[in-house]
Amino acid sequence: MISTALAAGADAAHHAVPFWERPETWVAIAFFAVVGFAWKPVGRAVVAGLDLRRDKIKARLDEAARLREDAEAMIETYLRKQDEAFAEAEEIIAHAKAEAQRLAEQAARDLEESLKRREKAALERIAQAEIEAVREVRNMAVDVAMAATRKILAESLSAQQANTLVDQAIRQLPGTLH
Repeated sequence: MISTALAAGADAAHHAVPFWERPETWVAIAFFAVVGFAWKPVGRAVVAGLDLRRDKIKARLDEAARLREDAEAMIETYLRKQDEAFAEAEEIIAHAKAEAQRLAEQAARDLEESLKRREKAALERIAQAEIEAVREVRNMAVDVAMAATRKILAESLSAQQANTLVDQAIRQLPGTLH
């Protein structure tokens, strides 16, 4: 009870003092005065800081938009170049196929001509070999005939008949050589 009476007495004493004499009033006034005086410079600093941050963000957004446009332009350029490269590759492939076809046809013609030339050369060599074989057979026949004639003559002719035939052959030589 005593504490209640004291609290009631303090409360009554508190109400009896005018508000300007109370310390809470002066603390509140000092607080609002400091806030009022500081409001304008602090507000400007806060606003300036926010404006600076806004400008930085705006600059970053503008830069991002510019970079995006550049990237889109580059993508478009690269896609166009890719399409051109595909078209060029298809042209190169078509040209290579046509060139390969032309070379294959040329190679077939060259092979056919080469085979004809080789066949002709082989036929000429065969004909030459036939002529040479006939000549060798003829020469061999002449050699055999002469050997046989010598043998027959040597067995059937006398020495005087042989000398007469040699003299006669020597006389006919100048007419045979011209």
